[in-house]
Amino acid sequence: MDVRSEEAGPGAVTVLQVGPLGAGLSSTLASKYGAVKMAQPAPSGAERDAVLAVTGGHSGLTAELLDALPSLRAIVTFGVGVDRTDLDAVRRRGILLSNTPDVLTDDTADTAVALLVDVMRGFGAVARWTRAGHWAAGGSYPLTRRVSGSKVGILGLGRIGSAVASRLTAFGCSIAYTNRRERPEAPYRYVASLEDLASWADALVVTAAGGPASAGLVSEAVLAALGPGGYLVNVARGSVVDEDALVSALVGGRLAGAGLDVVRNEPHVPPALLGLDNVVVLPHVGSATVETRQAMADLVLANVAQFFRDGTLVTPYDVSG
Repeated sequence: MDVRSEEAGPGAVTVLQVGPLGAGLSSTLASKYGAVKMAQPAPSGAERDAVLAVTGGHSGLTAELLDALPSLRAIVTFGVGVDRTDLDAVRRRGILLSNTPDVLTDDTADTAVALLVDVMRGFGAVARWTRAGHWAAGGSYPLTRRVSGSKVGILGLGRIGSAVASRLTAFGCSIAYTNRRERPEAPYRYVASLEDLASWADALVVTAAGGPASAGLVSEAVLAALGPGGYLVNVARGSVVDEDALVSALVGGRLAGAGLDVVRNEPHVPPALLGLDNVVVLPHVGSATVETRQAMADLVLANVAQFFRDGTLVTPYDVSG
């Protein structure tokens, strides 16, 4: 495959940074590959000649942006989610795409379990209650729900979903899952219907990939099946959950609680959720540890280096659908 060398010529743009990245990664891309940050709102001049784009999971490349980059041959994503990039356009153009799988699995799974424990035991709310002086004043906080031994349904038994299941098995939880297809090698019960899974579960953990195919999968009907004693944890994408239905269920007492690392219109959290003690909202920090972000940056750089070396990617993402 004919690709440009790492050494860009005068005035040329070989690598284009689309959206924000960590300072260290941006600096390395600029110093080693002459990468430039895309002018907003669209590329112009020499930027249009970029051969490779590096983007974050929160940014991505739309069809319109891809049309403005006629020379683009590869997209390297800092993150596991690629739903912000138009995969149909990538497929039509034959553009290579990569993400950073595996390296963020453990931290994201840890976050899911932490959210489940927090929302079921109410630790965040209890801490606020304590700081407000209620314990010192002789108060007694209401009893909460036990996590150990509970029934947990997992939506999406991929790398992260499997890691969540493994952790919760150590809690003595009963695990069942639904997925695009059954995984016979998994030691957990497969339930084809998401509503049936929600009806069985005490808590539903969402780890499914984002994108049009999963939009609104956790619907009003699924939340109704989970019921007033059920909990929802989402560490995937806000789009996977019908957020209006979720807010209505929580405000109306038709759901016991929710632990959310993601929302639909980030960084804007529905105001109604901010005042609820049975809701824990994090600012999409599932993989935000020093170790994991460094591993993600290293994998991005490895993908870029391999592309310029032989035209392939270390962690190619299958866009065939």
